[in-house]
Amino acid sequence: MRAGRGTTVTDASTVRHSSLRSWFGLVLAKGAQTGAGFAFWIVAARATSDREIGLTVAAVSAVMICTQLAVLGAGSAVIVAVGRGEPPARVLDAAFAIVGIAGTVLAVGYLVLQSAVAPDTASVSILFWLTFLVAAVTGTLVIVLDQALVALGRGATATLRYTVGGGVSLGAAALVAWQAHGASADVLMACWTLGTTVACVVGAVQLRRLVGYRPRPTFRSARRGRPLLAVGLPNQLLTLTERTPGLVLPLLLAHMVAPEAAAYWYPAWMMAWAAYTAPMLMGIVQFSEGVRDPGRLVANTWASLRWSLAVGGLAAAVLAILARPLLSLLGEQYADNSTDALRWLAAGLVAFTVLQAYNAVCRARGRYAEAIVVGLALGVALCASALSVADRGAGAMALSWVVVLTIGAVAVGLRLVAVLRRLTQEA
Repeated sequence: MRAGRGTTVTDASTVRHSSLRSWFGLVLAKGAQTGAGFAFWIVAARATSDREIGLTVAAVSAVMICTQLAVLGAGSAVIVAVGRGEPPARVLDAAFAIVGIAGTVLAVGYLVLQSAVAPDTASVSILFWLTFLVAAVTGTLVIVLDQALVALGRGATATLRYTVGGGVSLGAAALVAWQAHGASADVLMACWTLGTTVACVVGAVQLRRLVGYRPRPTFRSARRGRPLLAVGLPNQLLTLTERTPGLVLPLLLAHMVAPEAAAYWYPAWMMAWAAYTAPMLMGIVQFSEGVRDPGRLVANTWASLRWSLAVGGLAAAVLAILARPLLSLLGEQYADNSTDALRWLAAGLVAFTVLQAYNAVCRARGRYAEAIVVGLALGVALCASALSVADRGAGAMALSWVVVLTIGAVAVGLRLVAVLRRLTQEA
């Protein structure tokens, strides 16, 4: 397919691989990312104090919040647009332009707001501000890259970019740890940002080599992005209800309780997210397939649930069994404070899987309002319940989190079954 300005993009139908292969590739990619991320925090914990780790964790969480806000649903909109047969190059140009501008604005806005609201824990380092900005922009672009390549049937390519990016980040942290003990949060943040930037560059090269697309985002492309925003914003609001609670909590802990509280919570959450990745990524693929082939939504949903529980459940079981040995790699204080939290969070995999399947069906059928209201109420309840017991430690926070998550999953699970039965009868 010829897409203008000399950019050639193969028709989406000719490059789309099986959804299961795409999902397995994404799972492997996220596994590589999580493994490299865990190794990064092990090295970082050996290189500095718990306070600096807590501040770095808060900064990373803030970047992730910025990226989730800045993406504006562009990745989901790309899935819908490409699935409907629109020219991929034009869609991607608009998507990258929109999220690049949004990421820059939100990153600068956060840094200014943090300096005004929490000056005691805010960094005024030029290095920190620069790396935070770069991390927010490249992190947002990577999210769109992931979903764009899923839409084009190339989700498995994520393994290479996350492996390379994670390795670079880990190598930078190891170099810092080797040179001196007591590294500051801004230096650790720079190491983390380097990996994200490399992953973004690798993704751009993959788009060029695999589907003939050369990114050319411009302000003109952004002005043409209104149709993408119309499709993307409802998806974005739903995504925020899924991701924001887990990202906001470390930030609230660092600034409202203590940086050490964030430091002990985050490793447990990060490792549990490795198991949660399976249903989360299957939800993306399920949504993509639901747009392409609405008639198979019911069958794809049940298949998604089975695969998510099988792969995610295995990962959760491993984490529960090896919780203490894994956390001991960070230091005995992490093993003592975070082991129970990791085990409780691993137990929440089933509830999270049900929620992801429900949201994917709502996305595919355009029932955004219902899912957003449910997700917003659940997210507020999750954060409030965890913060209410923060003084009792990470284990108590995780238990309250899973209890609330399970209650929400039971409610939406009943709704999901009813919707799927109705769709089956209509077919």
